Amino acid sequence: MTGSEIRKRFLDYFAKHGHTVVPSSSLVPHNDPTLLFTNAGMNQFKDCFLGDEKRDYVRAASSQKCVRAGGKHNDLENVGRTARHHTFFEMLGNFSFGDYFKKEAIAFAWEFLTRDLGLDIKRLYVTVYTDDDEAADIWHEQEGVPRERIFRFEEDNFWAMGDTGPCGPCSEIFWDNGPEMSCGSPDCNVGCDCDRYMEIWNNVFMQFDRQPDGELVPLPKPAVDTGMGLERITTVMQGVQSNYDTDLLRGIIGYIEKLAGKSYGDNDENDVSMRVMADHSRATAFLISDGVLPSNEGRGYVLRRIMRRAMRHAKMLGFEEPVLFQTCRFVMESMSEAYPEVIDRMEYVAKVVINEEERFIQTLGNGLRILNEEIEKLEKTGKKEVPGDVVFKLYDTYGFPIDLTADIVEKDGLTLDEKGFETCMEEQRQKARQHWKGSGEEAVAGVYKQLLEKGIASEFSGYHTTSDNSNITIILKDGSSVDSASEGDAVEIITALTPFYGESGGQVGDSGTISNKTVRIEINDTRKPTGGLIVHVGKITSGSVKVGDAVELNVDTEKRQATALNHTATHILQAALVDILGDHVKQAGSLVTPERLRFDFTHFSALSAEEITRIEDEVNRRIRQNRAVDSEEMSADEAISSGATALFGEKYGDTVRVISVGDFSKELCGGTHARAARDIGLFKIVSEGGIAAGVRRIEALTGGNAIRTIHEQEQTIRSIADLLKSEPGKVETRIQKLIEQQKELEKEMATLQSRLNSERSGDLIDQAQEINGIKVLAARTDGLDGKKMREMADQLRDKLASGVIILGGENDGKAALLVAVTSDLTDRLQAGTIIRSLAEQVGGRGGGRPELAQAGGSEPKNLDKALSSATELVAASL
Repeated sequence: MTGSEIRKRFLDYFAKHGHTVVPSSSLVPHNDPTLLFTNAGMNQFKDCFLGDEKRDYVRAASSQKCVRAGGKHNDLENVGRTARHHTFFEMLGNFSFGDYFKKEAIAFAWEFLTRDLGLDIKRLYVTVYTDDDEAADIWHEQEGVPRERIFRFEEDNFWAMGDTGPCGPCSEIFWDNGPEMSCGSPDCNVGCDCDRYMEIWNNVFMQFDRQPDGELVPLPKPAVDTGMGLERITTVMQGVQSNYDTDLLRGIIGYIEKLAGKSYGDNDENDVSMRVMADHSRATAFLISDGVLPSNEGRGYVLRRIMRRAMRHAKMLGFEEPVLFQTCRFVMESMSEAYPEVIDRMEYVAKVVINEEERFIQTLGNGLRILNEEIEKLEKTGKKEVPGDVVFKLYDTYGFPIDLTADIVEKDGLTLDEKGFETCMEEQRQKARQHWKGSGEEAVAGVYKQLLEKGIASEFSGYHTTSDNSNITIILKDGSSVDSASEGDAVEIITALTPFYGESGGQVGDSGTISNKTVRIEINDTRKPTGGLIVHVGKITSGSVKVGDAVELNVDTEKRQATALNHTATHILQAALVDILGDHVKQAGSLVTPERLRFDFTHFSALSAEEITRIEDEVNRRIRQNRAVDSEEMSADEAISSGATALFGEKYGDTVRVISVGDFSKELCGGTHARAARDIGLFKIVSEGGIAAGVRRIEALTGGNAIRTIHEQEQTIRSIADLLKSEPGKVETRIQKLIEQQKELEKEMATLQSRLNSERSGDLIDQAQEINGIKVLAARTDGLDGKKMREMADQLRDKLASGVIILGGENDGKAALLVAVTSDLTDRLQAGTIIRSLAEQVGGRGGGRPELAQAGGSEPKNLDKALSSATELVAASL
């Protein structure tokens, strides 16, 4: 039975038993700040378990794509070296939201394994939580499992998704792989760490919601969350001992064998590399398909670690050119039956991967050279730890994740100075913490969840009007519901009906007023914290208001119209980007305000001036065509089938709104828009730049704001022309001439400076001392930048012939140091070693090659002291 057949049989079984088969959610979790990646089947049902979300079914089953490669669940280092560790895997699961509980869950699991899959009952064992007598009795009395095959554990049988959230006791089912897989210990039994007894199914009985302080709060209704790893159950069904020997992964390994011209099983190290590539190709393909891009922070950094580990192992297999993009494409083709959406994203994924491969290949050689030099030094000194600053340099300059460096030096019996690395990384880590926001969304505040549970909702009328009448249903003050509020109070107002658009989909919320004869509330923002709730945020400027009052709601129409024009412009912009740059362009984020628009998109190089002009011209051409902007509602599947563009990983409801601009733009969108393209008037790009690897950002203006910016630019050109005493049309030529004159003057200054340095170096050379037969010159040279200091060092080195030169000086309020060692002495003295000690004395750090090293510091007052200690440092190094 193939892995795909097992997946289908599982879903069919539970569909037959009243479960709704739910598609896998994105690997990027929604509305969950606690998770880096989707790592279990229950993630998408978390709010159902908490009682915060009601769906039209109470039983569900799914095959969920999962990644565990960061945070609590981090399996990366073991991947490829063990039989069962993966970054990407599929989790089969059945779920009950307050419907059935332990008796039914246990019955379903046992029947599916023993009857549908036909597993040998004598090779199955179960575990329960230490004091869960109820589950133990069900296993024995209902399913007939002998008591001696039921084991009780504490920590291993209490499951939690994370540090907070749904949790509860669990009951696991184990498969006996046979005595030949035993560790040989007389105590080997269920719970042993060896490979004999393998967990294949976990039934979690969700009873609690763990709070941040550790308190276990009972869930509104007990629920069931089960999980069975598809890879593991496939090993059982196919009679193999390793997940990598199943058809789920063996096909990918076979493809790698073909590309590499090597045979799996011939060489242990090659086998590890093939397994790493097979697993990491799956993770890479699906993470990028779900919208994650390689970067140096958050999810993107985890993806980059996975990709670069795979690339390193590809090199170990002999690949010199990009190959991971090919294995990712193979993965997507072979898994498209289960996940058909990947076919449309295949070429995009391949482009992202090959771009990252080419970037890494460029730096890999240089990084390996530096690392090999360090390994040679350690071998000479007998040390076994790579210094933290070297590990940091490999990470910061050459893009080597720390685990990649550890992987490379492991064969030489070396370890890493991780503490030193962490010290160097502190600034970057602080920055990463600022960027990391879990799912990228804030968790929905408890007060809004409570309102939803009470049936409070808002109907949006703003697609057709900017003014409406309704009744106030909720007043929130300081996060709590109140019956009334008065002048001066900051409030959040919820009405049964509203024309105000709540911030979502990149479009900012509306502002305006809510009023009647006795009250006026200035609304400065409108939010949509969760589906169905629209919250008006503002301040009561006069009068008072109470729940139930009839009010008039008026949106600021000028701001709404400006926002709508910018939103439609982003749709036209995306269509133009795809036409001009290619199908790999996908939206990666947006911001639409009344003043401007911002559009982030996937692309792998900076846009040229010509491309920016073409894009701007194309958008304006589309605007002049004045195509109608139409909207219609349909099912999400129907919308996608019709060719509408959807955001990667976005969570859509059953019914979606589709916005079309003529026949060239069609997107799923809930925002407000212009009636026709010509309403936009004019489109002007004001900036373009990179915000992450493979992600560019365009900022633009429309209408009156665009015209004002053009006028300002024209005025700037006229002002520059006046300063240059030139005509506006000749400004460029005039500036070019001035730049040429400036360059000539700089050349003359450089020549004069060189002569001056030569004279100074002649004076300085007389200050050289001899230490143990080696000439050492330590001198102060203020006012020189790094380049000029190097030039002076070169002149001094030529005159000294053999020796050590140490220069220090103050420049722009900072300390600058340089150490140069002539090539005949680098086997005895290292410039980098000397400068590290000097740099510490001036409040800095530095490094460099054995023959030349530079450093800076924040304490120039200590320069003289540092230079005075230079001769002692040289003597101590000999």
